[in-house]
Amino acid sequence: MRLLATALILALAAPAVAAVRAPQVRAQSFEQLAKPLPLPYDEKANALAAVDRARAKARASHKLLLIDLGGNWCLDCRILAGTMDLPEVNAFVRRHFEVVTVDVGRFDKNLAVPARYGITDRLKGVPSVLIVDPRTNRLLNEGRTAALADARSMTPQALADWLAQWAR
Repeated sequence: MRLLATALILALAAPAVAAVRAPQVRAQSFEQLAKPLPLPYDEKANALAAVDRARAKARASHKLLLIDLGGNWCLDCRILAGTMDLPEVNAFVRRHFEVVTVDVGRFDKNLAVPARYGITDRLKGVPSVLIVDPRTNRLLNEGRTAALADARSMTPQALADWLAQWAR
């Protein structure tokens, strides 16, 4: 009975369907990423307008919306961006997601974006990644948005695997 309960809990905690295979990442460590690491966040962008544009593109192309909340000061954010720039990961992400980056400063800027998706408390870390169904504007990875906030403790393959679990 305990085994059945554990299996049920794990099934409910996992994404709905993990039918998409992650790309095989050639880089074994972050040391192999191109240097300098990217500065992915436009500190002057109108974040709400950028999210709206990306959502419209995602809806039209039948992709998921991936909102990357972070700051250029954040090493983990830059590692995620560098990993997503790897050719095999970039092709995978472009195939499954419409990506928009949002500068949240030092947790004090553009917080209306996460608030749209019910995240009104302080972000639990950056990068915080929101996976959104563009048709319903519903957050799909509720409770797991800060899973990549310690990206430097992962491998490039682990980051790709995390992204793949949400793809469809």
